[in-house]
Amino acid sequence: MTTVQIRPPAVAGMFYPGDPRELADDVERMLTTAAAAAAVVPKALIVPHAGYVYSGPIAASAYALLAPVRAAIRRVVLFGPTHRVPVRGLAVPSVASFATPLGAVPLDRAAIEQALMLPQVKAANGPHALEHSLEVQLPFLQAALDDFSLVPFAVGDASGGEVAEVMDLLWGGDETLIVVSSDLSHYHRYADAQRIDRRTADSILHLQALGSHEQACGATPVNGLIEVARRRGLQPQLLDLRNSGDTAGDKSRVVGYAAFAFPGDG
Repeated sequence: MTTVQIRPPAVAGMFYPGDPRELADDVERMLTTAAAAAAVVPKALIVPHAGYVYSGPIAASAYALLAPVRAAIRRVVLFGPTHRVPVRGLAVPSVASFATPLGAVPLDRAAIEQALMLPQVKAANGPHALEHSLEVQLPFLQAALDDFSLVPFAVGDASGGEVAEVMDLLWGGDETLIVVSSDLSHYHRYADAQRIDRRTADSILHLQALGSHEQACGATPVNGLIEVARRRGLQPQLLDLRNSGDTAGDKSRVVGYAAFAFPGDG
């Protein structure tokens, strides 16, 4: 596998600002606003992945927790659902880094090669090329952490158990952060979405697997994290639960967003 390419940003200027200064200012403002969140040190996070105007403040409530450990975390293992290119299992890219307007994030090629030993993991750049669920997390991580490497997984047709196996393999210690990217329900009326998303959040808090991608587009990686959390004795905390009707959209057809932290390293 070649490791000379850079995966360029695909949704800069759409999901988040394309100008580096504007992007840095926006992310810093959201992190500062969220800095009063519960003081827990997360081993894993669940964060949304819509445009920053919609879900950025919710994601920031999770990333703000990283401030006390920004120098300690050296690797981020990131899981997000595929929206454009279908894939069986989990896809890892063959590039050397992912770029955003804030700079390039190097990939941990050794960890990627380790993951490729599992049968459900395949090398494929196509699922990553235009995928926003992973990319929108990177500016937050670049602002919230010091130097770190990335292990990105585009999760397609897989089971929660297959994702959990990858997470266990790369779980590491205090140097490794696990991030799952997922929105919640899509395009319900505001009050209906609130009820649906509250039930979904309760399922996650009780470490009960989600039964449908209608609950969360990233239900598969979420279920993988739930399975690992059960085995390792991690108890999630809900940091924020809102929808696009609360942030920047109308209330006739909303998308739900939540942020969870899984403290500790069982």
